[in-house]
Amino acid sequence: MMKRSLIALCLAVASSGAIAKEAEDFYVPSTISPEGQAFLTESFSLDAKNMALTPELSDIEGWKNYQSKADDTMVDTNKAIMAMYKPVISEAVIADVPVLDIKPQNWKDNGKVLVYTHGGAYTAYSAESTLSSSVPVANDTRLRVISVDYTLAPHAKFDVITDQVIAVLEGLTKQGYKMSDIAIYGDSAGGGLAAGTVLKMRDKGLPLPAAVVLWSPWSDITETGDTYQTLKDAEPLYRYDLLLKPSADAYADVKDQKHPYVSPVYGDYTKPYPPTLIQAGTKELFLSNAVRLYQAIDSNGGEAKLDVYEGMWHVFQAFAFDIPEAKLARKKMAAFLNEKLVINDKAEVKH
Repeated sequence: MMKRSLIALCLAVASSGAIAKEAEDFYVPSTISPEGQAFLTESFSLDAKNMALTPELSDIEGWKNYQSKADDTMVDTNKAIMAMYKPVISEAVIADVPVLDIKPQNWKDNGKVLVYTHGGAYTAYSAESTLSSSVPVANDTRLRVISVDYTLAPHAKFDVITDQVIAVLEGLTKQGYKMSDIAIYGDSAGGGLAAGTVLKMRDKGLPLPAAVVLWSPWSDITETGDTYQTLKDAEPLYRYDLLLKPSADAYADVKDQKHPYVSPVYGDYTKPYPPTLIQAGTKELFLSNAVRLYQAIDSNGGEAKLDVYEGMWHVFQAFAFDIPEAKLARKKMAAFLNEKLVINDKAEVKH
């Protein structure tokens, strides 16, 4: 019998504290906030990290079950998020792609919109089950957020999924937005998807969003980069072999896994690319993904900012959305988006 996915299990633990652990499971730095220390001590289990099992690649029903169970674990977290932030959320369809339209409490339309591509290793979660990311962001940025409910792997591969995100972005322009009114953000796999989608848009000669924000982007889905090795024990959430490798194979064939639209660290950033903010933590396996993507953009003349947080874990901004570090990261994200959406208000970023 297939066990519950590690990502789902960790998020369930993070929201409920249901699994006890000893502090020595993971080093808890004294240099992070007391709230962060408590979260790290109480919320992550080495046993949970080591128990993840994914279906065989060809087991479509197994993947559906896996995905359904992952969504189920987020029900209580969603209730807490809704009670805390009181957003206005409606279901919609843009260019035949389902989305959630999320507006913060007391929202005032400023003519701008933020598109969100959720994480989950491309194989788990939905727009609905990732409200712990999208709702606090809508609240802190005061932006309307369109959360894309893209088709999960292995039911679709990267080429279809990136096209779905492009369709939503272009669909928003048909609603009256200019691309200079639109920014895109993604976390984890959703970060890789956001970055890869923008590369694909640029290569197709399409106007580009005004800005890109990436939280802990899975920008190289192969096990390439220093911290895949140096932080594999420090990482409290997952193991590459148990969770990430099967999900990478579900998202893209091995021969395509270093394609820039799949692993955007391999993209050509000598060509125009929107201003990009990349946030990560020093405790996460994906730290090298963030550093390498930042260097790829910055060293080729693009505008990029790398914002790294001491002692933080993967997508801490959502997993622990109420700790001081998460609030600070979202505050910086809001300032970045406000600046870039205003700066680009009169001129689209084009190929």
